[in-house]
Amino acid sequence: MPYRPKSTLEQWRILQAVVDAGGYAQAAELLNKSQSSLNHAVAKLQSQLGVELLQVIGRKAFLTEAGEVMLRRSRILTAQIEDLELLAASIDMGWEPEIRIAVELVYPKKYLYQALAEFHPQSRGSRIQIIDTVITGTTEVILEAKADLVIAASGVIPKGYLGEPICVTRMIPVVGKQHVLAEHQTLDLDELSQHLQIVIRDTASKPMDNIGGWLKAEQRWTVSNFYEAIEILKSGIGFCWLPAHLVQDLTDSGELKRLPLSQSSERLVPMSLLTPKEEKLGPGGRQLRQLLLAVHGKGGNP
Repeated sequence: MPYRPKSTLEQWRILQAVVDAGGYAQAAELLNKSQSSLNHAVAKLQSQLGVELLQVIGRKAFLTEAGEVMLRRSRILTAQIEDLELLAASIDMGWEPEIRIAVELVYPKKYLYQALAEFHPQSRGSRIQIIDTVITGTTEVILEAKADLVIAASGVIPKGYLGEPICVTRMIPVVGKQHVLAEHQTLDLDELSQHLQIVIRDTASKPMDNIGGWLKAEQRWTVSNFYEAIEILKSGIGFCWLPAHLVQDLTDSGELKRLPLSQSSERLVPMSLLTPKEEKLGPGGRQLRQLLLAVHGKGGNP
Protein backbone atom coordinates (compact mmCIF):
# COMPACT_ATOMS: atom_id res chain seq x y z
CA MET A 1 0.00 0.00 0.00
CA PRO A 2 1.21 3.55 -0.68
CA TYR A 3 2.46 5.46 2.34
CA ARG A 4 -0.06 7.84 3.92
CA PRO A 5 1.41 10.75 5.91
CA LYS A 6 0.30 11.01 9.54
CA SER A 7 0.91 14.74 9.67
CA THR A 8 0.03 17.73 7.51
CA LEU A 9 2.10 20.62 6.25
CA GLU A 10 -0.17 23.02 8.14
CA GLN A 11 0.59 21.26 11.45
CA TRP A 12 4.32 21.68 10.89
CA ARG A 13 3.88 25.34 9.99
CA ILE A 14 1.91 25.89 13.20
CA LEU A 15 4.64 24.17 15.24
CA GLN A 16 7.26 26.42 13.63
CA ALA A 17 5.18 29.52 14.36
CA VAL A 18 4.72 28.56 18.02
CA VAL A 19 8.47 28.05 18.46
CA ASP A 20 9.47 31.15 16.49
CA ALA A 21 6.94 33.40 18.24
CA GLY A 22 7.80 32.01 21.69
CA GLY A 23 4.38 30.63 22.65
CA TYR A 24 0.84 29.79 21.59
CA ALA A 25 -0.64 33.22 22.32
CA GLN A 26 1.98 35.06 20.28
CA ALA A 27 1.71 32.56 17.40
CA ALA A 28 -2.10 32.83 17.41
CA GLU A 29 -1.84 36.59 16.97
CA LEU A 30 0.75 36.20 14.25
CA LEU A 31 -1.28 33.62 12.30
CA ASN A 32 -4.63 35.27 13.02
CA LYS A 33 -5.95 32.03 14.50
CA SER A 34 -7.37 31.13 17.89
CA GLN A 35 -4.96 29.93 20.55
CA SER A 36 -7.09 26.84 21.14
CA SER A 37 -6.85 25.82 17.46
CA LEU A 38 -3.05 26.00 17.64
CA ASN A 39 -3.00 23.97 20.86
CA HIS A 40 -5.21 21.37 19.23
CA ALA A 41 -3.07 21.21 16.06
CA VAL A 42 0.19 20.68 17.95
CA ALA A 43 -1.37 18.20 20.38
CA LYS A 44 -2.79 16.20 17.48
CA LEU A 45 0.59 16.27 15.70
CA GLN A 46 2.35 14.88 18.78
CA SER A 47 -0.35 12.22 19.21
CA GLN A 48 -0.16 11.17 15.57
CA LEU A 49 3.64 10.88 15.68
CA GLY A 50 3.79 9.38 19.15
CA VAL A 51 6.56 11.84 20.05
CA GLU A 52 6.51 14.79 22.46
CA LEU A 53 7.70 17.87 20.55
CA LEU A 54 6.89 20.75 22.91
CA GLN A 55 6.82 21.31 26.64
CA VAL A 56 5.00 24.34 28.05
CA ILE A 57 6.65 25.87 31.08
CA GLY A 58 4.71 28.84 32.41
CA ARG A 59 3.50 30.71 29.35
CA LYS A 60 6.40 29.73 27.11
CA ALA A 61 6.70 26.67 24.88
CA PHE A 62 10.05 24.85 24.72
CA LEU A 63 11.21 22.22 22.29
CA THR A 64 12.14 18.77 23.52
CA GLU A 65 15.29 17.14 22.11
CA ALA A 66 13.15 15.16 19.67
CA GLY A 67 11.27 18.35 18.83
CA GLU A 68 14.48 20.14 17.88
CA VAL A 69 15.38 17.41 15.40
CA MET A 70 11.88 17.23 13.93
CA LEU A 71 11.59 21.00 13.68
CA ARG A 72 14.84 21.30 11.70
CA ARG A 73 13.64 18.67 9.23
CA SER A 74 10.21 20.28 8.97
CA ARG A 75 11.76 23.62 8.00
CA ILE A 76 13.46 21.91 5.06
CA LEU A 77 10.12 20.40 4.04
CA THR A 78 8.16 23.66 4.18
CA ALA A 79 10.94 25.55 2.37
CA GLN A 80 10.87 22.96 -0.43
CA ILE A 81 7.09 23.31 -0.76
CA GLU A 82 7.42 27.10 -0.94
CA ASP A 83 10.13 26.77 -3.60
CA LEU A 84 7.97 24.35 -5.56
CA GLU A 85 4.97 26.68 -5.47
CA LEU A 86 7.13 29.66 -6.40
CA LEU A 87 8.62 27.71 -9.31
CA ALA A 88 5.12 26.86 -10.56
CA ALA A 89 4.14 30.53 -10.42
CA SER A 90 7.38 31.55 -12.14
CA ILE A 91 6.86 29.06 -14.96
CA ASP A 92 3.32 30.37 -15.40
CA MET A 93 4.80 33.87 -15.72
CA GLY A 94 7.33 32.67 -18.30
CA TRP A 95 10.26 32.31 -15.88
CA GLU A 96 12.30 29.42 -17.28
CA PRO A 97 12.86 26.29 -15.16
CA GLU A 98 16.43 25.92 -16.52
CA ILE A 99 19.01 28.35 -17.89
CA ARG A 100 21.89 26.96 -19.96
CA ILE A 101 25.17 28.87 -20.14
CA ALA A 102 27.87 27.79 -22.59
CA VAL A 103 31.32 29.02 -21.58
CA GLU A 104 34.50 28.96 -23.65
CA LEU A 105 37.13 27.20 -21.55
CA VAL A 106 39.60 30.11 -21.67
CA TYR A 107 37.12 32.49 -19.99
CA PRO A 108 37.97 33.44 -16.36
CA LYS A 109 35.02 31.83 -14.59
CA LYS A 110 35.39 33.90 -11.43
CA TYR A 111 33.23 36.51 -13.17
CA LEU A 112 30.55 33.95 -13.97
CA TYR A 113 30.53 32.69 -10.37
CA GLN A 114 30.21 36.24 -9.09
CA ALA A 115 27.21 36.86 -11.33
CA LEU A 116 25.65 33.54 -10.31
CA ALA A 117 26.09 34.38 -6.61
CA GLU A 118 24.10 37.56 -7.18
CA PHE A 119 21.54 35.74 -9.31
CA HIS A 120 20.87 32.89 -6.89
CA PRO A 121 18.64 34.78 -4.39
CA GLN A 122 16.37 35.89 -7.23
CA SER A 123 16.57 32.73 -9.37
CA ARG A 124 13.07 31.48 -8.43
CA GLY A 125 14.24 27.89 -8.42
CA SER A 126 15.63 27.94 -11.95
CA ARG A 127 18.30 25.30 -12.48
CA ILE A 128 21.60 26.43 -13.96
CA GLN A 129 23.50 24.25 -16.43
CA ILE A 130 27.05 25.30 -17.31
CA ILE A 131 28.42 23.81 -20.54
CA ASP A 132 32.18 24.01 -21.18
CA THR A 133 33.00 24.56 -24.84
CA VAL A 134 36.22 24.77 -26.85
CA ILE A 135 36.93 26.47 -30.20
CA THR A 136 34.48 25.30 -32.87
CA GLY A 137 32.43 23.61 -30.18
CA THR A 138 31.43 27.12 -29.14
CA THR A 139 30.47 27.95 -32.73
CA GLU A 140 28.32 24.82 -32.84
CA VAL A 141 26.51 25.74 -29.63
CA ILE A 142 25.68 29.17 -31.08
CA LEU A 143 24.50 27.89 -34.46
CA GLU A 144 22.36 25.14 -32.94
CA ALA A 145 21.12 27.35 -30.05
CA LYS A 146 22.10 24.73 -27.47
CA ALA A 147 22.44 27.38 -24.75
CA ASP A 148 20.51 30.46 -23.64
CA LEU A 149 23.67 32.48 -23.04
CA VAL A 150 27.10 31.94 -24.59
CA ILE A 151 30.45 33.34 -23.51
CA ALA A 152 32.58 32.93 -26.62
CA ALA A 153 35.96 33.84 -28.00
CA SER A 154 35.15 36.56 -30.51
CA GLY A 155 37.04 34.74 -33.26
CA VAL A 156 34.65 31.77 -33.25
CA ILE A 157 31.38 33.74 -33.34
CA PRO A 158 29.70 32.84 -36.64
CA LYS A 159 28.56 35.44 -39.15
CA GLY A 160 25.19 36.97 -38.40
CA TYR A 161 25.64 36.88 -34.62
CA LEU A 162 26.68 39.82 -32.46
CA GLY A 163 28.22 39.62 -29.02
CA GLU A 164 28.90 42.19 -26.33
CA PRO A 165 32.67 42.40 -25.62
CA ILE A 166 33.30 41.66 -21.94
CA CYS A 167 37.00 40.91 -21.41
CA VAL A 168 40.25 39.71 -22.97
CA THR A 169 42.03 36.49 -21.98
CA ARG A 170 45.83 36.32 -22.31
CA MET A 171 47.15 32.96 -23.50
CA ILE A 172 50.80 32.19 -22.83
CA PRO A 173 53.01 29.19 -23.76
CA VAL A 174 54.28 27.25 -20.72
CA VAL A 175 56.25 24.12 -19.87
CA GLY A 176 57.13 22.29 -16.68
CA LYS A 177 60.30 23.34 -14.87
CA GLN A 178 62.01 20.04 -15.84
CA HIS A 179 61.36 20.46 -19.56
CA VAL A 180 64.39 21.08 -21.79
CA LEU A 181 62.78 24.29 -23.11
CA ALA A 182 62.56 25.73 -19.59
CA GLU A 183 66.28 26.66 -19.76
CA HIS A 184 66.09 28.52 -23.09
CA GLN A 185 66.69 32.26 -23.01
CA THR A 186 64.94 32.80 -26.33
CA LEU A 187 62.86 30.62 -28.61
CA ASP A 188 61.18 30.97 -31.99
CA LEU A 189 57.94 29.41 -33.22
CA ASP A 190 59.66 27.03 -35.64
CA GLU A 191 61.76 25.56 -32.84
CA LEU A 192 58.71 25.32 -30.59
CA SER A 193 56.80 23.39 -33.26
CA GLN A 194 59.36 20.58 -33.05
CA HIS A 195 58.23 19.72 -29.52
CA LEU A 196 55.20 17.86 -28.18
CA GLN A 197 52.19 20.15 -27.76
CA ILE A 198 49.40 19.50 -25.27
CA VAL A 199 46.09 20.64 -26.75
CA ILE A 200 42.54 20.84 -25.46
CA ARG A 201 39.94 18.72 -27.25
CA ASP A 202 37.53 20.68 -29.42
CA THR A 203 33.99 20.07 -28.15
CA ALA A 204 32.36 20.28 -31.59
CA SER A 205 30.88 17.14 -33.14
CA LYS A 206 32.91 17.96 -36.28
CA PRO A 207 35.94 19.96 -35.07
CA MET A 208 38.00 22.11 -37.41
CA ASP A 209 41.70 21.31 -37.27
CA ASN A 210 44.34 23.97 -36.68
CA ILE A 211 41.91 26.88 -36.33
CA GLY A 212 43.71 30.19 -35.99
CA GLY A 213 47.17 28.64 -36.36
CA TRP A 214 47.28 27.41 -32.76
CA LEU A 215 48.33 23.85 -33.58
CA LYS A 216 51.63 24.13 -35.40
CA ALA A 217 53.32 21.20 -33.65
CA GLU A 218 53.20 17.85 -35.42
CA GLN A 219 53.36 15.94 -32.12
CA ARG A 220 50.21 16.44 -30.07
CA TRP A 221 48.54 14.98 -27.05
CA THR A 222 44.87 15.90 -26.65
CA VAL A 223 43.19 16.27 -23.25
CA SER A 224 39.73 17.32 -22.10
CA ASN A 225 40.58 20.38 -20.02
CA PHE A 226 43.33 22.72 -18.85
CA TYR A 227 43.73 20.97 -15.49
CA GLU A 228 44.72 17.72 -17.19
CA ALA A 229 47.15 19.69 -19.36
CA ILE A 230 48.72 21.32 -16.31
CA GLU A 231 49.30 17.97 -14.59
CA ILE A 232 51.06 16.64 -17.71
CA LEU A 233 53.20 19.78 -17.96
CA LYS A 234 54.19 19.51 -14.31
CA SER A 235 55.63 16.06 -15.04
CA GLY A 236 57.97 17.67 -17.58
CA ILE A 237 56.14 16.57 -20.74
CA GLY A 238 55.21 18.91 -23.61
CA PHE A 239 54.24 22.56 -23.84
CA CYS A 240 50.81 24.16 -23.87
CA TRP A 241 49.15 27.52 -24.49
CA LEU A 242 47.26 28.27 -21.28
CA PRO A 243 45.24 31.20 -19.91
CA ALA A 244 47.59 33.42 -17.91
CA HIS A 245 45.04 33.83 -15.09
CA LEU A 246 44.89 30.05 -14.66
CA VAL A 247 48.64 29.47 -14.24
CA GLN A 248 49.69 32.68 -12.50
CA ASP A 249 50.42 30.97 -9.17
CA LEU A 250 52.32 28.13 -10.87
CA THR A 251 54.52 30.47 -12.92
CA ASP A 252 55.13 32.65 -9.85
CA SER A 253 56.26 29.59 -7.86
CA GLY A 254 58.43 28.34 -10.74
CA GLU A 255 56.60 25.03 -11.09
CA LEU A 256 55.70 26.06 -14.64
CA LYS A 257 57.90 28.21 -16.88
CA ARG A 258 56.65 30.69 -19.43
CA LEU A 259 58.45 30.17 -22.73
CA PRO A 260 60.46 33.17 -23.95
CA LEU A 261 59.20 33.35 -27.52
CA SER A 262 60.93 35.96 -29.66
CA GLN A 263 57.64 36.70 -31.40
CA SER A 264 53.97 36.06 -30.62
CA SER A 265 54.93 35.60 -26.97
CA GLU A 266 51.28 35.79 -25.98
CA ARG A 267 47.93 35.60 -27.71
CA LEU A 268 45.01 37.81 -26.80
CA VAL A 269 41.56 36.23 -26.95
CA PRO A 270 38.72 38.78 -26.81
CA MET A 271 35.65 37.31 -25.10
CA SER A 272 32.04 38.24 -25.83
CA LEU A 273 28.64 37.49 -24.32
CA LEU A 274 25.87 36.69 -26.77
CA THR A 275 22.39 35.22 -26.98
CA PRO A 276 21.85 32.73 -29.84
CA LYS A 277 18.05 33.15 -29.76
CA GLU A 278 17.19 36.54 -28.30
CA GLU A 279 13.46 36.05 -28.87
CA LYS A 280 13.48 32.86 -26.76
CA LEU A 281 15.47 34.28 -23.83
CA GLY A 282 13.26 34.26 -20.73
CA PRO A 283 13.21 36.74 -17.83
CA GLY A 284 15.70 34.68 -15.80
CA GLY A 285 18.16 34.57 -18.70
CA ARG A 286 17.81 38.32 -19.24
CA GLN A 287 18.41 38.94 -15.54
CA LEU A 288 21.53 36.77 -15.54
CA ARG A 289 22.83 38.40 -18.73
CA GLN A 290 22.57 41.84 -17.11
CA LEU A 291 24.42 40.59 -14.03
CA LEU A 292 27.20 39.15 -16.20
CA LEU A 293 27.57 42.44 -18.03
CA ALA A 294 27.60 44.30 -14.73
CA VAL A 295 30.47 42.24 -13.23
CA HIS A 296 32.51 43.21 -16.30
CA GLY A 297 31.69 46.89 -15.77
CA LYS A 298 29.35 47.06 -18.75
CA GLY A 299 26.56 48.74 -16.78
CA GLY A 300 22.92 47.96 -17.30
CA ASN A 301 21.41 47.35 -13.88
CA PRO A 302 19.28 44.20 -13.88
